[in-house]
Amino acid sequence: MEVDIVECIFCKIINGDIPSSKVYENEHVAVIRDINPVAPVHVLIIPKKHINNILEAGEGDEGVIKEMHKAVQEAAALTGVDKNGFRVIINCGKHGGQTVDHLHYHLIGGSNLGAKLI
Repeated sequence: MEVDIVECIFCKIINGDIPSSKVYENEHVAVIRDINPVAPVHVLIIPKKHINNILEAGEGDEGVIKEMHKAVQEAAALTGVDKNGFRVIINCGKHGGQTVDHLHYHLIGGSNLGAKLI
């Protein structure tokens, strides 16, 4: 099923149609604070190219994924979680907890996450 990009909330955030609290941005990705944080630091790394989920990232998207990983490093440093550790989560599909059909990483940290599942 193809998602109407016009209706994608992350596409609207990237386009500036919906305000967000940006932590970092370059020509490939935007990093914003999650509006429902589960930890003191909870940001979303969102590619500017619309890809529904990690399973739909295909040939030609290697550069996007590389930029997302670079943005994880940048966001970790900017938020200070690079010093003590953090978690990166990708939710995929309904049962995986994905609520927005636009690939994104959750970077969480700022406290001892231990082994709890989030």
